[in-house]
Amino acid sequence: MNEQRIKELGDELFDALRAQRMIAPLTEREPDITIDDAYHVSLRMVERRVADGEKIIGKKIGVTSKAVQNMLNVHQPDFGYLTDRMVYGNGDEMPISEQLIQARAEGEIAFMLKKDLSGPGVTNADVLAATEAVMPCFEIVDSRIRDWQIKIQDTVADNASCGLFVLGDNAVDPRKVDLATVGMVVEKNGSIISTGAGAAALGSPVNCVAWLANTLGRFGISLKAGEVILSGSLVPLEPVVPGDFMRVEIGGIGSASVRFV
Repeated sequence: MNEQRIKELGDELFDALRAQRMIAPLTEREPDITIDDAYHVSLRMVERRVADGEKIIGKKIGVTSKAVQNMLNVHQPDFGYLTDRMVYGNGDEMPISEQLIQARAEGEIAFMLKKDLSGPGVTNADVLAATEAVMPCFEIVDSRIRDWQIKIQDTVADNASCGLFVLGDNAVDPRKVDLATVGMVVEKNGSIISTGAGAAALGSPVNCVAWLANTLGRFGISLKAGEVILSGSLVPLEPVVPGDFMRVEIGGIGSASVRFV
């Protein structure tokens, strides 16, 4: 795909984000689009967000669990960039009616880095050594692609379907909890709707962060000290609308909650 078309698609996705409108899947209109093309489209979209005043504060891994892969019919992970306008505090009201289009919530474990991670060759031990703390997290994904009719190239181009996210107050040393066996319980409006374990995300959230560091390393991009890394959902995606309240509890790590408005 030529640079002009990449720019046009990145601009189209940015405009859709700001206007809260859906667009036709890129894979319908550009059947030859590759995953590499899609990442270049995503970078153009992110460049537009930065030019509009946003600051990159981290990265996310998406589509890591079988539950999410099967739901979206996308069968490999992807990654996107997090900005300072995406993050909310524990218990905050999140204005999805003003910012998102077709929101879905997922419970995750967030990693706060104290050292850079630069692939290739990053191991799980490297990830743990570079992590200051892990925290409970809700990521509220969104898609600018009509009705979530996405293939892997569509979600990659759309900055891995990034929306907004909430971090809990607890920050725990990752060496003090078994991140592969840790359990997660998600509640919506007072009822338990799903449970999961760390192993749901590529066997362990640590594997996810190592995968991300090594994948980005091929593009000459590092995970940076001070960044937050969202490691991927441990439970199925849950559609949310204004008025909903959600809470996630992760054994040994803590909880996070959010009310949608």
